[in-house]
Amino acid sequence: MAQQEVLRLEKKYSRFLATSELSLINKQAGLDPVLVDDETAGLLNYAAICFELSDGLFDITSGVLRRIWDFKSSRLPSQQQLDDTLPVVGFDKIHWDGQKIALPNNMEIDLGGVVKEYAADCARQVLLDHGITHGLVDLGGDICVVGCQPNDQPWSMGVRDPENPNQAAVTIPLMSGAIATSGYYERFMVVDGQRYCHIINPKTGWPVQFCATVAVVSSRCLVSGSLATIGMLKQQDAVSWLAAQEATFFLQDTHGQRFGSLSGPPKSAQP
Repeated sequence: MAQQEVLRLEKKYSRFLATSELSLINKQAGLDPVLVDDETAGLLNYAAICFELSDGLFDITSGVLRRIWDFKSSRLPSQQQLDDTLPVVGFDKIHWDGQKIALPNNMEIDLGGVVKEYAADCARQVLLDHGITHGLVDLGGDICVVGCQPNDQPWSMGVRDPENPNQAAVTIPLMSGAIATSGYYERFMVVDGQRYCHIINPKTGWPVQFCATVAVVSSRCLVSGSLATIGMLKQQDAVSWLAAQEATFFLQDTHGQRFGSLSGPPKSAQP
């Protein structure tokens, strides 16, 4: 039943399905406003909060940058391509009144940055509603905990080491809540010795460079995921910003330095 809930949300919000609610909204760009249901309104309201909280860095309209960033090509987009695409990026350019959404022409939204984590939370709730007291929901590394292990021990959550992806940078014990991680090793390309990852600053159109990985623990996977993503986007300001949110986090920068209450023993920067 938990799996059915995840599939329901995928069918409803996938950008790959022409019949999804998300696709129907995007097809109306430049045309009529679309009335959405309460669930979609909740996700759009949450995205609006994240946009404001991140000073515009967490932006569900930035998916259009996929058109010019092909991480399989090993080719960088031209400045002209960036200049042509950035005008259709910006959550503040869409019209959202809490019930209806209207997208300007050529704009689109992508809820991929919130739906997977939201689905993990929903799946956990399904398990709880059916009396499950021990278990995990793991959607591609976005993990919700349902109680402790059957032996009353916490679950051990490893955060991938960006420098050694087959090893854990840190192991975090969890008895409840959720953990989500964002990192520059998930999808990237290297051009002239420089790594370019899939996490893109929507204001500049260029990938982030400072953080290698950010993991956040909170009561909800949706919150953990958005805080981790914003942390990546904040770059040099990530540590102070996450601390200001009172987040429980682990951050490793591209020099190997580690920060946050989950960071464990200090690790020296690489020469």
